Amino acid sequence: MPSSANDVAAFATHLDNAVAEGDQPMSMASEKDSVSSHFVHAALARMAPSVQQRMLGAAGISPELLSVPHARVSAHRYSALWLVIARELDDEFFGLDRRSMKVGSFALLCQAVLPCDKLDHALRRFLRGLAVLLDDIHGELRLSPDRRSVDIVVVNRISDDAARLFADETFLILIHGVMCWLIGRRLVLQRVAFAHPRPPHAREYALMFSEHASFGAAFTAMRFDAATLDAPLVQNAASLRQFLASAPRSVILKYRNEDSWTARLRRYLRLQLDAGRSPIFEAVAAEFGQAATTLRRRLADEGTSYQGVKDGLRNDLAIDRLGNSALSVDDIAAHLGYRDVSAFHRAFKRWNGLQPGEYRRRSLSAGAARPTDE
Repeated sequence: MPSSANDVAAFATHLDNAVAEGDQPMSMASEKDSVSSHFVHAALARMAPSVQQRMLGAAGISPELLSVPHARVSAHRYSALWLVIARELDDEFFGLDRRSMKVGSFALLCQAVLPCDKLDHALRRFLRGLAVLLDDIHGELRLSPDRRSVDIVVVNRISDDAARLFADETFLILIHGVMCWLIGRRLVLQRVAFAHPRPPHAREYALMFSEHASFGAAFTAMRFDAATLDAPLVQNAASLRQFLASAPRSVILKYRNEDSWTARLRRYLRLQLDAGRSPIFEAVAAEFGQAATTLRRRLADEGTSYQGVKDGLRNDLAIDRLGNSALSVDDIAAHLGYRDVSAFHRAFKRWNGLQPGEYRRRSLSAGAARPTDE
């Protein structure tokens, strides 16, 4: 097993390379994922305007695009922003806590939990480590009275409302992402509750955490099946190096089990959409050799649905092609399986808050400022 110093050095090298070269263009990625621009705004909120502009430029994110309500950015770009902010502040927690979570802390925590035999031990050690590193926020593991479910409760003493919400979100992203990676599959959350009013970007929680989200709770918490605590850890020193090399994107996007029904569906739909086809669910189920009700249940067990996967993939592919190709909007709509281009316009505006042509114009303004990006 490599030493802690080696892991930190590897992560620092990854951070430096990401800052120097900019994030990988979306067209080069195997998956075209995106996140709400809320997280970009929240990450930059404590910085001076001039520093914000510099951070956005380093990550290849268009400031003009961020003025649009419900805009989305690629997960790769947000990951690059997280890295450049971490280096700027020497803090992997965005300067949210009174104590800086210095660069390399996440790598050390991941190595600390690697020798554990099962998720229960690893999770408790990871939470203790975060409590040592941070002063204003920590997590507590609480079993339900019947011991059938477990909550990870976030105790947060940050005074500013917006910063406290972003800290809760980031804390849950870190913990859930690491848990998924440790057990080698997406850990399905039974629910997530927030000690905040429902925010405008609340629909993002269905993608990031669970479709069962509530607000105005006494504490922010996420719940999962207690039996999962006995899940064995499947990672090793080699896979840890790979995980850290792709962090924080690997944390944001959780763990993808390429053999899961959701991953298989996403790959199949990607091929179909690339060919301009949009198959109905029953046809997809038959292609997979499953009854429609069985496939629907298996997707639900993984916390997803056919329509959710299809819409998310269409939106991510549309964002990628608008920013990284010369295809017309009509051609993009056709490639995504829309027979009526106006239906694509309506869907895209519902997902992102503006028409695809305007999204392209604002997105490409970052490329004009950074001609070496794409």
